[in-house]
Amino acid sequence: MKPVLVVGAGPTGLVMALVLARRGVPVHIIDAKEGPAEESRAMGVHARTLEFYRQFGFAEAVVDRGMAAKEIRFRARDRDGARFSLRVMGAGLSPYPYMLTFPQDQHERFLLDRLADLGVAVDWGATLEDFVDRGEEVEAVIRSGASIQRSVYAYIIGCDGAHSRVLEVLGIGFPGGSSEQMFYVADAMVAGAAHDVLYLGLSGDGLALMMPVRTTGSYRIFGLVPPGVGAQQSIGWADVGDHSESLLGFSVGQVNWFSTYHVHHRVAERFRSGRVFIAGDAGHIHSPAGGQGMKTGIGDAVNLSWKIADVMHERADSGLLDTYERERLPFARFLVATTDRAFRVLVDDGRIARAARVHLVPRIVSTVMRFSLSRRLFFKTFSQTRISYRRCSFNQGKAGALRGGDRLPWISTDQGDNFAALQTMSWQLHNYGRPANGVAEAADQLGLPVHRFPWSDAAHRAGVQRDASYLVRPDGYVALALGPTDSSDELTRFVELRHLDVSEPHAPSS
Repeated sequence: MKPVLVVGAGPTGLVMALVLARRGVPVHIIDAKEGPAEESRAMGVHARTLEFYRQFGFAEAVVDRGMAAKEIRFRARDRDGARFSLRVMGAGLSPYPYMLTFPQDQHERFLLDRLADLGVAVDWGATLEDFVDRGEEVEAVIRSGASIQRSVYAYIIGCDGAHSRVLEVLGIGFPGGSSEQMFYVADAMVAGAAHDVLYLGLSGDGLALMMPVRTTGSYRIFGLVPPGVGAQQSIGWADVGDHSESLLGFSVGQVNWFSTYHVHHRVAERFRSGRVFIAGDAGHIHSPAGGQGMKTGIGDAVNLSWKIADVMHERADSGLLDTYERERLPFARFLVATTDRAFRVLVDDGRIARAARVHLVPRIVSTVMRFSLSRRLFFKTFSQTRISYRRCSFNQGKAGALRGGDRLPWISTDQGDNFAALQTMSWQLHNYGRPANGVAEAADQLGLPVHRFPWSDAAHRAGVQRDASYLVRPDGYVALALGPTDSSDELTRFVELRHLDVSEPHAPSS
């Protein structure tokens, strides 16, 4: 079996390589850097990412290393405002009803260790120079120091960031733009702030966000450089510190790191060309609003990696790979458009936007958080547990509130939860109540593992239909929803038309 080349060893590339290796696919992962990142760019690890990590068997280890932010507190016009519990918003929706702060440098080192457990090491200081897709394989030219090597791969996956060499060689367009405003980010010591709270300060001339980084009292502070300051050639904390402290209501002590940047928003025109794919920042970059960047890249990695593995192990034909772009590109476009709109409201320097920041945003947030339905919608959107692939024709059926393409909802009872079964990352059938006539037999003929769960109030609240069955993909999304009156032949027909092998695979590496 030819290996898969993963270009880029950030979170997206590391998760891509990790899933491929767990599923028995040889993988070569390279990165042009000389070693792991020392700075921590992204901070937030949200519920959907932790759900994926539970499938990999290490969610709790990540939670233990991070800090759970359980509350959001707002401050506007130098006065403390509303506060909202993330745990209340996410209660019953995920086993991880919070945002975890886990610095990216630590996050990447953790993933590197998990990859090493599988016998895979990153080839640091190795640069992809060129490649040619020959139809049955891809020939790549890789430079490492003074040496140049030509190697053949089954697929190449570009996880090499916003300046992707893979994207450049493919010649795929990457349209978008950049913000005029300048932003700053700092790691600093802050006395008196809680270690499990996100702070957001708003005013007519700016905003600042502060989140805990480590238990030592260090915090990550993001903010908009105040008007007038951005015109300076060199900007330091001294230029923005007073403004930031006023917005947040805290005195900042020692500043350990400070940087400025501009925000970009772009989406690649395609995510695939033949045997070459792109994922993460190589395919989409957007504003930091909501902290969606890293987890979107990890979502790309999970979506693509199991499909490549199944195709390479001849458990599916190559048509399955078409669904990667059909499922992830529309979401990337939606995400960039929505975060960009929200971001403009938060940072625009116009009179209307300035007034909205101070008066409208706090009121909207207070109103939204007052109602259970809107709180749950906010959490689902923020955590990416709301992502659905309904529009991709690969996924079919409807039973209860669930359609093919939806994330399998988390259902927890005194006897346990349904997500425990997902740790095999295999095709499986879930039934809630009693399976319809012939469904269990059809699953048995396909070699499909079946997990039966008693009907419960929790299942009803999650939108599951009583006695319905759901064919669940290795990534935890519903491929086929079968109501209790649907024919069992639909299960067999679904699998056969898509040329899938849904039988129990060999146990994955751990």
